Amino acid sequence: MSPVATVGQPRSWQQRIRESRLGSLLVLAVTAAIVMGGAYLVDRPAAAAPGVSAVALKDSGGAAPTIGRPAPDFTATTVDGKQVSLSSYKGHPVWLTFGASWCSACQAEAPDIQGAYQKFKATGAIVLSISISEDSQTVLDYRNRVGLTYPMIADPNSNISSAYRVSSIPAHFFIDSSGVLRSIKAGGLSPDQMDAAITEVSR
Repeated sequence: MSPVATVGQPRSWQQRIRESRLGSLLVLAVTAAIVMGGAYLVDRPAAAAPGVSAVALKDSGGAAPTIGRPAPDFTATTVDGKQVSLSSYKGHPVWLTFGASWCSACQAEAPDIQGAYQKFKATGAIVLSISISEDSQTVLDYRNRVGLTYPMIADPNSNISSAYRVSSIPAHFFIDSSGVLRSIKAGGLSPDQMDAAITEVSR
C-alpha cells in the first residue's frame, strides 16, 4: 500500500519553484528566450552561396523590381566559372529568365529560349538563366544534357530570385540597354512572345 502524504510534509523542489513568484518569472524568461531565439533563426538573412553576391538586396534597398526603373544589380558566377554582373551588360538588352531543372514548365520552354538566344545573340542581346534552389553542378549537368548554350547561374539560396521577388517559375524580366526594367512576364512564353519581348527592349 503506497504511503499517504500527510499535512505539513515537505514539498518537493519542483513544487516550491512552481508555486513561487520567482519560479514563475524564471519560466516566463526561459519561454521568452526560446521564442526570441526561434524568431532569430527564422528571420536571419541567408548566407550568400559561393559565387553569388546579392548586390541587388543592398543597392535596391530591398525594393521590389519596378517597370520603368533600373533593374536590381547582382554579381554571380555562371556554371562555366565566369563572373558576371547585370551592370556590366549596360549597352545590351538583357533577358533574365528564372527557372529550374526540376520545373516541368521550365523544361518545356528551354528549347525555345535556346532558339531565341541563337536568333538574337548576334544583335547583342544577352540571355541569363537563373536556376533557383540548385547548385552549379546540377545546373551544369542539366545544361549539358539538354544542349543549352546560353549562360546559366545557380542560385541555391535564392539570393537573386529573392531580390527580384520571384514567387513562381518560370518568370522573365526584360531589361533594356540602359539597365531599365521594361517588362515582367510570369509563366511559360511562346516563341512569338519571346521574340516580341526581346525586340521591345532592343529598340
